[in-house]
Amino acid sequence: MAKNPSKSDKRIVETTTSEQSLGEYLSHIRSMKKMTLREVEEASEKEVSNAYLSQLENNKIVKPSPNVLHTLAMVYAIPYEKLMEKAGYISSSPSPAEGVLRSGTGNQHGRAATFANDNLTDEEEEKLLEYLAFLRTRRGKNGSS
Repeated sequence: MAKNPSKSDKRIVETTTSEQSLGEYLSHIRSMKKMTLREVEEASEKEVSNAYLSQLENNKIVKPSPNVLHTLAMVYAIPYEKLMEKAGYISSSPSPAEGVLRSGTGNQHGRAATFANDNLTDEEEEKLLEYLAFLRTRRGKNGSS
């Protein structure tokens, strides 16, 4: 269903502004990918209907579930965290507590909590976050915790 983001995909994400609403952002990404609402529905294996996506893009729905955001991130090959941020689930700026949770030295970068001795590369961090999102969606589907 999803592919790894290419350099052109990263440029698409970077050309958007932080002032865009989630709906505007999703509409922009879909148009940049040259996909119709129905094509997104098919690519998501009908997890996101074209009608629901239309409501998202028109800001009729402003806070979809993280599972929907994860599915759209996979279909569009964009960072899940960006959609979570746009929907208001996570903040773009680190909170003071985040620095405390990372490490006692305060120099470990990234959003993923790890017990690694070395700092993660951006790519390693992104893969960990993708895997965590995948695990969370599986947990939701299986009904187990």
